[in-house]
This record gives sequence, C-alpha cells and structure tokens, in this order.
Amino acid sequence: MKTYEILTIGGGPAAITIAKILGKKKTVGIIRPENFSMIYCAMPYAIEDIVGLEKTFKQDSLVTDSGADLIRDKVVSADFDKKTVTTELGETFGYEKLVIATGASPFLPPIEGIGYEGVFVFKWEDDLKRLNEAVKEKQLKKAVVVGAGAIGVELALALKHCGLETHLVDMVDSVLPNLLDADMAVQAEEELKAAGLELHLGSRTEKIVGDQRAEQVVLSTGEVIDLTDDENPYGIVVFAVGMRADVDIFRGTALEIGKIGIVVDSKMQTSIPDVYAVGDCAQFVSGITGELAEGKLATNAVPMARMLAKNILGAEREYDGFYNGAATRVGDLFVGGTGLSERAAGSAFDVIVAYSELTTTFPIMPEAKPVKMKLIADKKTLRVLGAQVVSGNPVTDKVDIITLAIQNKLTVNDLAGFSYSAQPYQSFFPANNLIVACAEDILSRVGG
Repeated sequence: MKTYEILTIGGGPAAITIAKILGKKKTVGIIRPENFSMIYCAMPYAIEDIVGLEKTFKQDSLVTDSGADLIRDKVVSADFDKKTVTTELGETFGYEKLVIATGASPFLPPIEGIGYEGVFVFKWEDDLKRLNEAVKEKQLKKAVVVGAGAIGVELALALKHCGLETHLVDMVDSVLPNLLDADMAVQAEEELKAAGLELHLGSRTEKIVGDQRAEQVVLSTGEVIDLTDDENPYGIVVFAVGMRADVDIFRGTALEIGKIGIVVDSKMQTSIPDVYAVGDCAQFVSGITGELAEGKLATNAVPMARMLAKNILGAEREYDGFYNGAATRVGDLFVGGTGLSERAAGSAFDVIVAYSELTTTFPIMPEAKPVKMKLIADKKTLRVLGAQVVSGNPVTDKVDIITLAIQNKLTVNDLAGFSYSAQPYQSFFPANNLIVACAEDILSRVGG
C-alpha cells in the first residue's frame, strides 16, 4: 500500500491547484475517476465548433509535471481511522492528510421521462461526446434546454447555431437569475430572441413524454413542446438546472455533511482531523452575509485549494467566503455580476441601487458600444453589496474591481473617489467612469 503525505480525491481545478503547489514539496497523489478533467465553461463552444472537443480536455501534464502522481481510479470508500481510501479497482492508498475535492454533479429533477433517450446533462466528457453525436451524427433538429443560467444560455445558443429549433426553459421569470436581476436581463433576453431561441420563462418542466425517447416536453403552464416531426422521431432535452455536491461515498461515516456539502471551517478543515474539503463539494458561506451560500464555481475552488496548500506549507490563511463574481456571453453581449443581486440583498439589507450608462470607448471612436452598470449597496452604511454589467465588450475587469471592493468592505464613498485611467480606445471620456457614476448617483440621493 502506497501512502502519500497529501492524497486528493478528485481531479478538477481544486485538485490541480493542490498538485501544482505541493507536488514538488510533498508526496502527492491525485485520484481522478474521469479520463479527463474538463474545461467546463468551454464545452458549449465545442458543440458550436468554435473549439475542438479535445480543447476542452485539461492535459494530464498539469498534474504529472507538478511532481504529483495521477491515479486513474474511483474512490469508493474511506477509512478515516486507518487513514486509507479504497478504490473501484480494489487498490488501497494511505494518507497523512486527505483532501476531498470530489466536485459536484448536475442535478436531475425527479420527473417522468428523465431516463429517456435524448435526455442529457452537461458536465463530463461523455456528456459532451453524446450530445455532440446527437447533433452532428444523428442530426436531431429540435432541442429543449432546461435552465437559463450561464451554461444553459451558452448551450442553447450553440444548439441554435448548429441549426436546431431550440427552446430555453426556466422556472424563474428572467434569464441568468443568479447573475442578473430581471431589469438587467432584458437586453440578454432580447439577444436570445433575436438569435431565434424560443423562451419559456416562469415555466417548470413537468415531464418528458414519449416511447422511451424524448418526444415532448410538458411545462407547468400547460404548454407542450413537440420535439418530433416527419424527420425527427425524437429530440434533445438538456438539463442545466444546477449542481449537487458529490459526497455520497462519505454518507454514514463520521464526516459531517451539511445541507449543500461537506462542512468545513475557514481553513477548509472538516470535522475529522487531517481531512479537508475544497471546491464544489464543500459547504461554505457568503463573504458578505456570513450565511450559508452556493458557490460552485472554479473561481471559488481554486482560491480555496490555494489557501489550503499554502497552509500545509506553514501559512496561516483563512477563506473569507463566496463573492461569486462571474461572467458570460450572450450573443453579441457580455454580461457579468458579483456579490448580491438586488433581489438577494433585499432579504438582509435596506438596499439602494444606481445605474450608469456610458460607452466602452470614447463616444467619438467607431468602436464605441453601450455599457451599463447596476450598483447595489446598503442604504444605511453605504457598503457595496454587488454589481451587474451588460456591455458590448468583455466585462470581467469591471466585475473584478467591484468584487475587490466588496471583499474589502468598501463603501459608495470609496467608489466615488475611485481613481481611474482613460484612453480613447479603452474607456469613456476622462470626464466620467461607469463605477464612479453609479456611486455619485447614490450619494446624490442620500445627501452625500
């Protein structure tokens, strides 16, 4: 039996981060059940042929070049007293410290027809290959994507680009509900309609009907989406409605598992000594409210793993919580959000919001495109709580600036004093700035 100083279960972004930092300093084993760790957010672009399927596979060298051992197997049980794990192939590995980074799997609602041919989730290599086969080889021509989050929107656009009649369904009344408030989602919805998507918002998927194949999708509104015609005996239904932590192998053990994942403290320590959890399988809190929050993003998993790895090497860092800065592209629009939405913030704060609309470059420049920001703050303290941006150009720089402000508990007054740069090809006129304009609007209304 081989024993590692650091043994990690899982091969995603968190595990790769552990390997990169510790691989040449400790004996590190990474046990990964999948053939490849996937670049999840790039998968819709492989369906659309913007990138090849193989480009969505992370290279094994990310782990092996770090000095860590990559073990292609699946852990089926853990003995925390003996400090061992057992795999599907019957191997046993020992550890001094165990890192659980098992990630999360797509959630499938318990509805009729969920196991029919033509029904997919979209997370792993096999999902990508099967869906690509249905589109490119079987040439199915009708699709329903359930879930209008970032992946659902991107995938729906990709399927439409491939020539499929595509329907996008969500039980919420607006698209991208975890990223944008409804008032900021209007342009994205218009973009989706202009692309030819059929939107069914405020509609829950009740059941899938057919002879062991996806022939119809029945919605809670009573509407029936028919996926068949003279050339299509059945169609495609893809569920992109969220993720659930992969923790089933630990149920019934001493490991404390909460409502949405493995319970950890601010140093990623679980309820068992020398056992840690990072990434999508870990349960943690919002860095703003301190309350339990979803945070299943690679951009959360990586800093959690980095902090843990640095602490194993002697640092004393702590993880603050989720801020959930994220972005996506909707046709010709770039959209992003961070922190709390107005809707979410309203349950814990007396909220004040402001909007600003400028252009992405000097308005006199031919490349100038509209850009709009919504800023959310606590009316009492003026603490910045969140922001959303919709633009003709990439928005991650603006999203990240506001995330930094939220992390450091800055106020609207701080943003009003933001010192910024300006250049004709890269910003609005020096006379104004998108962030400052929002801050000044709030201050003008509170007498600041």
